[in-house]
This record gives sequence, structure tokens and C-alpha cells, in this order.
Amino acid sequence: MERLEFRLLGFPEFRMNGRRVSLALRKAAALLIFLAEAGGSVSRETAATLLWPEADEETARARLRRTLYKIRVAFRGELVAASGTTLNLQPALSVEVDTRAFEHACDRGSLETAVNTYTGDFLAGFALEGCQEFEEWAFFRREALRSRLTQALERLIETRIAAGDARTAIVHATRLVGLDPLSESAHRHLIRAHLAAGDRAAAERQLEACARHLRDELGVPLDPATVALLQGPGKATEAPRTRYVEVEGIHLAYQTVGDGPLDIVLVPGFVSHVERIWEDSRCRSWIAAVSRIGRLILFDRRGVGLSDRVGARPTVDATAKDILAVMDAAGSRRALLVGSSEGGPGCIRFAVDHPDRLVGLVLWGSLAKGSRTRDYTCALTHEQYDLWRRRLIANWGGPAEIETFAPSLVGDRQAEAWWAGLLRAASSPGAVTGVLEALRDTDVRHLLARISVPTTVLHRSGDRAVLAESGRFLAAKIPGGRFVEVAGDDHWFWVGDQTPLLRAIGEFAGRYR
Repeated sequence: MERLEFRLLGFPEFRMNGRRVSLALRKAAALLIFLAEAGGSVSRETAATLLWPEADEETARARLRRTLYKIRVAFRGELVAASGTTLNLQPALSVEVDTRAFEHACDRGSLETAVNTYTGDFLAGFALEGCQEFEEWAFFRREALRSRLTQALERLIETRIAAGDARTAIVHATRLVGLDPLSESAHRHLIRAHLAAGDRAAAERQLEACARHLRDELGVPLDPATVALLQGPGKATEAPRTRYVEVEGIHLAYQTVGDGPLDIVLVPGFVSHVERIWEDSRCRSWIAAVSRIGRLILFDRRGVGLSDRVGARPTVDATAKDILAVMDAAGSRRALLVGSSEGGPGCIRFAVDHPDRLVGLVLWGSLAKGSRTRDYTCALTHEQYDLWRRRLIANWGGPAEIETFAPSLVGDRQAEAWWAGLLRAASSPGAVTGVLEALRDTDVRHLLARISVPTTVLHRSGDRAVLAESGRFLAAKIPGGRFVEVAGDDHWFWVGDQTPLLRAIGEFAGRYR
């Protein structure tokens, strides 16, 4: 069987039976790359539109035929199986693609293999002028792979430090900083690795480099928690150890903070990162306050943050399974469940399926349905939602939509830098698309009447991301549900007045005692 190799991490290369093949025509290379990444059939129309967006249908199809001929000449044979409507790589070929090998290694937990396979960013230095759709596709794919590399490096650094192999941890942490020099979290990993290796001088130099980057590029100071890393044990408000639990072959990242009598499980919104949240002083303040009430259990749902990426769109049933797995792993028999924003529907599913595992339910800025219908008017229409989703994704990598989620923080460069960094680490434009589409199609209204645990619904009056009417709807439909309207416009619960949410959690803790 003939062997076709694609090297797409870095500037693309093609090999046939070990022989390097040069393609002078960039659109021929782009077509092969797109087919290799698709892993199956692609319609002729899709390929023609992707590569010749400015041409009419007849012209585009003629150019596609000419491009297929150029590929046949370069590879000395039929590489692409073409029907009247579809294209795909010849099934008889043995096809190896380094991007797939990288992702498979990540999926298996072979993180050393994964990071060694990642020799450069996807299609680095390769571009098609005038082909915006191809460029956008390549951008989303590049960001998805970089996100997985970041996740793999973060996990490797922690495991190497824990195993006493600080030197290897330094290598991985240095690479992590190179990926995102403005990430204070990445610098912290490298500082910790130097300290674990006993090289305080190197740790101090890294702290100075981090301070310089943040000052010169963002105009913000170091977080006090970063400075405190060098001040000895007990000085820093350190994030607890990240642990993992496996459910349905997917590894979920979770942490526990505090040791009070009541367990409090937080289910986050559409993106999260159990380690990056500690970089924000407001988040740390909220975590510290809750951990004084009870033991707080934090986790990243499947597909985001430090948890494994998944190919399927997340569902409320999947989130309920994640909650159960994390509670079991943390040894929690009963807990107060706190669902924020898009995490709320999964909490509702869990409350219906496992009422015996709950003390109560708190929903913050949440909703029962992701899009508007005649009988549910407090959400965006499909068209409005998709427009907002496209805007969010178009600005991914920056502080995307912070004016929607936290209008009070617009112009706060430190907060904006933190949010941009969390987005990049937690997901990618392509991966988060499935999460957002799943939210748009979510509907748990039929479950609300079946909730039997005490429930409090809190919502900010001026919430721009999820209208306050959504919270009122939840409270009205949940038996015994209590609605608390909170002043302010911010969607994030850790921004603005935190007292109402802390009070609600404290009330459940009081009942539990």
C-alpha cells in the first residue's frame, strides 16, 4: 500500500512513499490539506468556493479540474478520488497526518509524544491571498491545536514537578511561556519549575521578565500572588492541586478548596479553566469567601479548560454525568450545586436525576432555553444568537465580548488581558463553536416542574448576556423556587457585589448544619 504523509505542523510538506513532493501551486497544496483534515468526502462545491470565492461556478469548477490535474502530475498518479459531486483522498492510500497524530496522543494521555509531535503551528507561513474562507478555517484549526498544546504542556509541567523532575518541567514551561509571553499563568509555571529545581536566581529573573512584559505590552502590574511565589510557603494564595477523574473515557480536571462541612459544587458557564481563574483577584476573593463557608469543588466540563477535548457537542446530560463523576471523585455524598450561566441547564438535569445527592440548587444568571420561541421570549432569536456567536469568535484571542459579560470592567487592561488569556487557554474558536451551538439549542423547560430540591435563582437586573426575565422564568416554574434580583449589569458572579450569592450559599450552609 502506498503511503502518503502530511506534515502540517509548520510549513506544509508532503511525502509519497518517503519521497518529498513539491507543489508549486499553492491552491493545489491547500486542496490536499483540506481533504486530509476533513478525513472524508468533501463536496466539489465546497472546495471550489473555498479556493476560488471570487469566481463564478463554471470558472471555479474549471480551475478545480486543472488543480486536480496538477496534483496528479506532481504525485505521478491519482491521489484524489473524484466523483461528479465529491472529492476525497484515494481510500487505497495509507494516509498519515501529523495533526491527527498530535490529537490522538493528547486523547490517549501520551502528552510527551504529543508535545514532541507539535513541531510548529498549523500551516505556519502558508497563506492564500484572497481566500478569506480558507484563511478563517486555517485560523480556527490553528487556534484549536495551540489550545491543546497549551493544555498538554500545563499538565506535563505539573506531573513532572510532582515526580521530582524539575529540569524537564523547566523545558516544558519555557515552551509554554514562548507560546504566550503575556500569560502570567505561563510565567508562574516557569517560576515554580525553577523553584522546584532549587534555582531561585532563575526564578527571580523570570519574575522580572514577566513584570517587564506585562508593563511594556499591557501597562499592568504583576499580580501580588505571582510576586508571593518567591516569598516562601504560606505567602501566596496558591491554587490547589489539579486532579483528574475519568468518565466515559474523558478526563475531567477538578480542584477542591477549603474543608467546611458543606460541599459546594460550582458548574461554570461556557468556558472555564480551573487554574487560570486563580490569576484574577476578584475570582480569588470569591473562592476564598466560599471556601470559608464550605468545601468548594471546582471543575472544567468536558471539552474546555484542562479537561479533555471532545468531538461531540456537549449536552445537559453530559454535564450531569460530569457533575456526578467529580462529586464521586472528590468523595462528596451530598452538596449544594451552584450553576452559573450555561452551566445551569446541566445542574437542572442533575437535580432531577439525583435529588438525593443535593442539599439544594443555586442558579446564577442562568436560563431554561437558549433561543427564543413564541412561548419563550426572553432569549435571542436563532439569527441574533448566531450573529452574537460569530462576533465572539471573530474576536477570540482578545477580550472578546467583555462588554457583554462584564461591562464594568471595560477599559480595565488587567481584567481584559486575563479574560483574553483565559479564552485562549480554555478553548479555541472552532471548538467553542460546538459549545455555543449546544447552548443555543438547549431546552430544559420540561424538567423544571420535576425539581424537588430547594432552589434559589439569582440574576442581575441589567445582565446583558442573559436577561433577568430568564431568571424569573426559572423561579416561577421550579416548585418553591425563590427569585433574588441583584443590582448591576455584570453577568459574571465574581464581579461587582458578591454579597447576594454568598448570602444564598451561606443560607443553605446554615440549613445543612
